[in-house]
Amino acid sequence: MEQQEQAATNHQQANATQSFGNGDAANGQSADQRDDQELMEQFLANPAHDYRNLQYGDTVDGIIMRVSRDEILVDIGAKAEGVVPAREMQSLSEEDRAALKPGDPLLVFVVQSEDKEGRATLSIDRARQEKSWRRLQQCYDTGEVIEARVINYNKGGLLVNLDGVRGFVPSSQVSGISRGSETQKQSEMARMVGQTLALKVIEINRNRNRLILSERQAAMDAREGRKGELLSALKEGDIREGVVTSVCDFGAFVDIGGADGLVHLSELSWSRVKHPSEILKPGDKVQVYVLSIDNERKRIALSLKRTQHEPWATVGERYHIGQMVEGVVTQLAPFGAFVRIEDGVEGLIHVSEMGDGRIQHPRDVLQEGDVVQARIIRIDPARKRIGLSTRQSSDDQSTRQSSDDEESDVGE
Repeated sequence: MEQQEQAATNHQQANATQSFGNGDAANGQSADQRDDQELMEQFLANPAHDYRNLQYGDTVDGIIMRVSRDEILVDIGAKAEGVVPAREMQSLSEEDRAALKPGDPLLVFVVQSEDKEGRATLSIDRARQEKSWRRLQQCYDTGEVIEARVINYNKGGLLVNLDGVRGFVPSSQVSGISRGSETQKQSEMARMVGQTLALKVIEINRNRNRLILSERQAAMDAREGRKGELLSALKEGDIREGVVTSVCDFGAFVDIGGADGLVHLSELSWSRVKHPSEILKPGDKVQVYVLSIDNERKRIALSLKRTQHEPWATVGERYHIGQMVEGVVTQLAPFGAFVRIEDGVEGLIHVSEMGDGRIQHPRDVLQEGDVVQARIIRIDPARKRIGLSTRQSSDDQSTRQSSDDEESDVGE
């Protein structure tokens, strides 16, 4: 009986030992599998082993691997290198192509994700164009001014290239093109080919491949910026050098370094001026005196005559009553004729001082432009008045006082 129990016990121990060995084997196999799985996860998690899933239209950064005459080999992080054929890099100049070398970064556009050789077909031209369109849209949204080189022109305006995107600048949007004959416009546009212009995007439509720019708008923006700076620095009483930009009936506009100021007709000269064109024309360089500044309305009032000596200040030193002077009739009025005896100084011949007989109107005896000899009968420097007479004999004081009153109603 004891022998049977001992045998049973030994059998159980053997089974337990066998079961333990089988468990170790099972556990050892599971550990190997776990190790393999961890290695695979680490391999896949390593960015160095990632491959891009490229699609048409992707714009990616690559590294140049090789440069040849017909193509450029580029590492773009795919299973195989990509290639830029010659037809896809026509926007590069000879200098640009010569500067490319292995190791340089290069932005490319995916034309085909994989050709028959397993390589991606890439484009430099389309990448530059894509980048340029994005940049131009940003410039349009922000109003930023950009620069572009004029590559050609047509009947309507100038053609420019902005990194692969062709833009159009209408002739009406170019300040350097006149509004003369068509032949003149074409000649002026031809001279602008090769020049670099500051431009502003005024219309952009990528779907229609449409880009319209304006040199005039860019110039106006730049001018407004300079005008603000000038207004801040300008002070009343300053004397500035400027250039006449335009002439109109009521005065002349003068550019004083970033802003136009107005010289009113009355501030052009100490002499009587009927029209600004008598003494000024566009392009003239002049010295002007700053009369006033309106910062809110951004207006500047200028004077040309106040940079010159005022002749009335010394009239009393140069003229005296009874002196004979020569002058030119500048204006006729019902009560008399104004005569310029020197630049900035005019006298009045009252109708009663034009002759010994009765005269109905000054035009009966005088015309504008006539040169006359007259005698000074009155001088009033404070009121800027000089009375003249062409009569042979002096008249009484009452007649002179009458002419005085009528003259004072006219003003200078």
